[in-house]
Amino acid sequence: MHILLIEDDLDLGRALHSSLQLEGFSVQWLRRAADAPHQLDDGVLGCVLLDLSLPDGDGMALLARWRKQGHVTPVIVITARAALPDRLNGLDNGADDFLVKPFAISELVARIRAVLRRYAKQASEVWTIGGLSLEPKRHLCSLHGEALDLSPREFQLLLELAREPGVVIAKGQLAQRLEPLGDAVEFSALEVHMSNLRRKIGAERIRTVRGVGYLLEA
Repeated sequence: MHILLIEDDLDLGRALHSSLQLEGFSVQWLRRAADAPHQLDDGVLGCVLLDLSLPDGDGMALLARWRKQGHVTPVIVITARAALPDRLNGLDNGADDFLVKPFAISELVARIRAVLRRYAKQASEVWTIGGLSLEPKRHLCSLHGEALDLSPREFQLLLELAREPGVVIAKGQLAQRLEPLGDAVEFSALEVHMSNLRRKIGAERIRTVRGVGYLLEA
C-alpha cells in the first residue's frame, strides 16, 4: 500500500522511509507543506503520515483543507506537540490517530495497520470477506479454512480489492496501487495476475465491470 510521508526532519524522515519500505509499503517522502498535494488521491493512497511543524507551514492547515474537500484517506499525525489541546485539535480536525514523538517504529506500523483495517471495515488483523480470510501482516490467505498459495503480487492484488469490498475499483487505479507511487503496472500484466487470482479463489468472487474495473464480492 502507498504511504505519503510529510516530515521535515532529515534523520527521522530517512528512518521512517527505510523502515516502512522494509514493511512492504511504497513511500513518498515530502518535507514541505508547499510540496504536499493540494488534493489527496483517495483511490491510490493508503495512509498519510503528517508532521504538524513544517518549515513553511502548519500541517494542521493541510489536514483541515483535505477534510474540508471531503477526502477520506486515513491520516496519522506524527508530531512533537504533546499537549492535550494539540491532540484534541488534531483529532477534531480529522486525524485518524495522533502519535507523539519520539515513538517506536513498530508502534507506528501497528497504528498504520489499525487505520487501514478500520478503513476496510474489518474488526481484527484477520480480514474476512465471505469465505476468504486474509492476514495482511503475515501475507496469508485462506478460503473456507484451506490455505491458498498466492504469489506476492496476487496477494497484493487481493488485498487492494479487499480494502473496498463490494466497490468497483477502476482498472487504472488498481494498476497504480500495485507499483511505487508515480508508476503503474501494465494492464496486460494486471489482467494476467487477475486471471491467476480468480483461478485460485474462484472466478465468481471477482466481478469485472466492463469498461470500468473490478469488484470483490462482499
